[in-house]
Amino acid sequence: MDYQQKLAEKLSILNERGSGVLIRMNYIKKTCADPKTRPSLLTDKVMESAVKYINKKFPSIDFRGNIQHLTSIQRQKSEVLTATSNYYDSFLDVIEFRDHVYELLNTIDACQCFFDIAINFDFTRNYLDLIITYTSVIVTLSRIDDKKALVGMFNCAHEMTNGSSDPSYPRLGQMFVEYEHPWKKLTEEFGPHTRSVTAALLSLRAVYPRRNLPAEQWRSAQLLSLLSAPAAMLDPACCDTMACEYLSMEVVERWIIIGFLLCHSSLNSHAASQELWKMALRSGLFLVLTRDEVLNIHKVSEDLFDSIKGYSKRVADIKECREHAILNSGAMHRERRQYLRGALKELYKVLEDEPGLLGPKALFVFMALSFSRDEVLWLVRHSENMPKIKTPEDYIDNQMAELLFHMEKLRALMTKYKQVVLRYHIQYLAQFDALVLNDTIQNMYVCPEEESVLMTSFVSSLSALSVKQVENKEEFDLSALRLDWLRLQAYTSVNKAPLPIKEYPDLAKVMNMIQFHTRMVDSVEELLQETSEVSILSYFPRVFEKMFVQSSEEVTMKRYLMAFPSVCSHFSQCGHPLCPEETEAMEKRTLRLCVTFLEQIAKQTSSVVLEICAEQCNLNDQLQPKNCAEAISAARHRKQKKPVPKKGEVQKEKPGAESLRKDRSILTNVDKMHLMLTELCSSYSLCSDFIVFDHIVVPTEFLLSHLETRLSEIIVRMANYNQTTQEITRPSDLLAAVRAYTASLHSLSCYINVDVTRLVKNVLLQQTQPVDSRGAQTITTIYTNWFLESLLRQASNSFIVHCPTMQCFVNQTADNEPSFRAEEFSDISELQALAELLGPYGLKFLSENLMWHITSQISELKKLVIENMDVLVQMRNNFDKPEEMANLQKKLSGGENVLKRMTIIGVILSFRAMAQDCLKDILRKHCPYLIGPIKCLRDFISSEADIKMTLGVYELASAAGLKCNIDPALVTAITSMHTDNTSIDEEYKLSCLLLVYVAVSLPTLALDPNSVYSREHGGHNNNIHCLATAINRLGAAMFTVQNKNIEQHLKEFLLLASSTLLQLGQSGERMEGKNRESVYLLLHMIVEESPYLSQDMLESCFPYVLLRNAYREVYRSFIVTLG
Repeated sequence: MDYQQKLAEKLSILNERGSGVLIRMNYIKKTCADPKTRPSLLTDKVMESAVKYINKKFPSIDFRGNIQHLTSIQRQKSEVLTATSNYYDSFLDVIEFRDHVYELLNTIDACQCFFDIAINFDFTRNYLDLIITYTSVIVTLSRIDDKKALVGMFNCAHEMTNGSSDPSYPRLGQMFVEYEHPWKKLTEEFGPHTRSVTAALLSLRAVYPRRNLPAEQWRSAQLLSLLSAPAAMLDPACCDTMACEYLSMEVVERWIIIGFLLCHSSLNSHAASQELWKMALRSGLFLVLTRDEVLNIHKVSEDLFDSIKGYSKRVADIKECREHAILNSGAMHRERRQYLRGALKELYKVLEDEPGLLGPKALFVFMALSFSRDEVLWLVRHSENMPKIKTPEDYIDNQMAELLFHMEKLRALMTKYKQVVLRYHIQYLAQFDALVLNDTIQNMYVCPEEESVLMTSFVSSLSALSVKQVENKEEFDLSALRLDWLRLQAYTSVNKAPLPIKEYPDLAKVMNMIQFHTRMVDSVEELLQETSEVSILSYFPRVFEKMFVQSSEEVTMKRYLMAFPSVCSHFSQCGHPLCPEETEAMEKRTLRLCVTFLEQIAKQTSSVVLEICAEQCNLNDQLQPKNCAEAISAARHRKQKKPVPKKGEVQKEKPGAESLRKDRSILTNVDKMHLMLTELCSSYSLCSDFIVFDHIVVPTEFLLSHLETRLSEIIVRMANYNQTTQEITRPSDLLAAVRAYTASLHSLSCYINVDVTRLVKNVLLQQTQPVDSRGAQTITTIYTNWFLESLLRQASNSFIVHCPTMQCFVNQTADNEPSFRAEEFSDISELQALAELLGPYGLKFLSENLMWHITSQISELKKLVIENMDVLVQMRNNFDKPEEMANLQKKLSGGENVLKRMTIIGVILSFRAMAQDCLKDILRKHCPYLIGPIKCLRDFISSEADIKMTLGVYELASAAGLKCNIDPALVTAITSMHTDNTSIDEEYKLSCLLLVYVAVSLPTLALDPNSVYSREHGGHNNNIHCLATAINRLGAAMFTVQNKNIEQHLKEFLLLASSTLLQLGQSGERMEGKNRESVYLLLHMIVEESPYLSQDMLESCFPYVLLRNAYREVYRSFIVTLG
């Protein structure tokens, strides 16, 4: 008969089912309480009257007599049914669960089962768990305010649809009414079960008092210390009550407090019950029913006992226990946490050094985890509901990070060395446990058939285990053995059992030990989750975040901060199949918390790293050549008598003075930052990555992301660009600062395994684009804007002169002080630094912007050509007729404008050529083996080859900074100007006439006093020497676009220009000849610059003697000065 009751199976199934129903009820409560997730039916204004009516009349709702109140439901009955059916079915699950619990509890009472946590642990635990789960379900159900409205609306819609109420509705309605005051009803229900419940609870006297000790006694007993008894270090950790050693104290207190609330009569009849109950009441103020649903134990107990006659003494006891808890429990738990931090650290260090000890001392790990978990849970539930006390610091722990960190470390250690634990316990089970169990069975004087079969199977299953199975990597599953042991406990715990277990405590002790050892074989992960699961933190996010903030404010805790996000990886295991909807919300909440913590840690770490970098950058800046003028001056006058420093004058320290110290114990700011960095980077050692709800989280990536963002901002900030005043940092200074930052950043890899090279490459590569990954301005945009708006704009107005001799731009001498010295931003070293910073991509962007300015000038030039087209055509045809040309010259307008715009184009192209040349030097230094083949390819390609192929090669060469006969960027820019309104022939005609326009306008340059040639600069003071570059580059690009012969048209230009300049020489006016020689030199420069023209061609149309005389004339003043 007892075998047919299947008590063990029913307890297991009902506990699992009850957990799901409880989580479901909690989810419904939270959904209905949150305005964001509240069912729309309950918030809809149309349904408001129906909801009020149902709540008022529930459960006896007149569906026919008061139809006016339910009209809204009538209209949307199908929608109401769909929306409320899920809730209705969930409430029916409660009824079904209650019925099965009633039945099982009555059966257990009828069987007069024996309960003792030290003997039939699993049977007793399952029994007490079922009672607490059932109570929690009913209490949570009673807290759902909208349950009547949801059930009533469903039944109304059901009756309107089907013509009758749902069959389960009366029972459901009755249950809701009965449990309006849940504790009163529950105490009535559990009256008949008082004997069994009290017996089970009283068995906890052997466990609870010795587990609920203050930290002083833990310390004196050296709890969890492996070093306290070195001689016994290899002895297996075992006792008579193995499972009780890591049993959660929160679970035990829940059993005691709720158990004695339900069966309160035993408090008056048993002194032992009263003593146990008071001890639990003194341990704290709140208990968790499920998730964040808490129970104010003193208030609930007091309210219940106030309503029962003859319980005034118990009410007094409750008040006394509450006062005791308020005064003492906070301090007691604070001291426990303090002790556990040190104990867990020591335990971890020993086991990490000797992982082989995990075999015999596995129990210590689970005890340590369980004790720590209990303290974390206690603090969380009390921090959220902190009482008004004089010592609130007892409920604040700014060192929680350390405790969580060591818990995570122990978990990781057990997982890492799982095979060590497995191998040890397989041998233990087969070679010790099986033999002890066999001897115990042999010594039993009574052994019925069913029990005998079970125990024989235990011995045979254990004896069959071997190390070879471990070596062959076989999967072990001993859950069947554990379930059989639970069955055996049930069979032997009933009244008048043939084999009463209470008479065979040795068998129970051996089997309880075997059960723990089997769990070490196949369910270590499950046991780790059971003993260290702190998912409650995700349901108290405010407390969790507060703990993080408090820990992060402590310097010594920064090395443990990674425990907070790491703990989030275990939250996914606390879901239940009966409530899958909860998982999605929990995933979002957990990921948000995890990301918040990682972002904060990364933010702190990146701030410290970049502060150190900034300090190193400042030190590096002190060593820059620009800062050594004072030192050089002092060295030059070292032999002179040193002047006595004035009183109060502070002498400037030399670079390196910060490293000289009289006392090493004095910490500098850099020392403190390095210490902080060491602490923060230590936290990253916890784990390289972890999984949170199927998301792989890599902590170092958050750090790299933060560093990338901050470094980008810093580089842009160091450029120091002021759009109003047009101030900017010199490229060489910025490059030196970037190199100092990069060198300092590389030291980060000494602390933590991160790819700093990848980080720096990503940041610098983004800085070569117009905007970075966040859409912010980069140094490419900043320097492009500055060179266009400041340097080239002033060069266009001849305030700044292109200086071919020194390969830079220089300021013209002026009355006003220039805002910047052009040579300090445009010499070879600065442009090489610019090329290093912007790279080929950045210079390509700069080039595109330069081309935009050139095309705007070309557009204006075309307009001028069109205005003077008839005159230009005649001049082109009559260039060899001086009288005709003189007359036509008078009709020509805008010649100065044409030359001005061509000069601007020349200045821009000259600057671009300088930048390209510096890019070539930089690339040759970085990748010589790449530049060589590109140069060969450029030289190999023939101009007669297919133009597309030629331009493709030139584009490659130009991107590498190599000079090409045809500028591909200029070709692209001119091509993009073409519209459908103009034909190719018209464009060709305009291009030819533009060169004619420039050629016939050259003599006007002699009138400009600034057209004088400067030997020092190697060019003209009004930048007209840049016309050579403009004419050659622009001509080659235009005729390439139009697919015409470049050389032929440049020869035509040379002929025209020579003719008009020769006419200038024949002019009798002295003023026209003022700068004639300087203008003559332009012809030589054009030929020198051009790959298509030669000196022979020039001599054929312009006498060399004129050039020679021109050079002598312009150099005369220079020669006289030298003389």
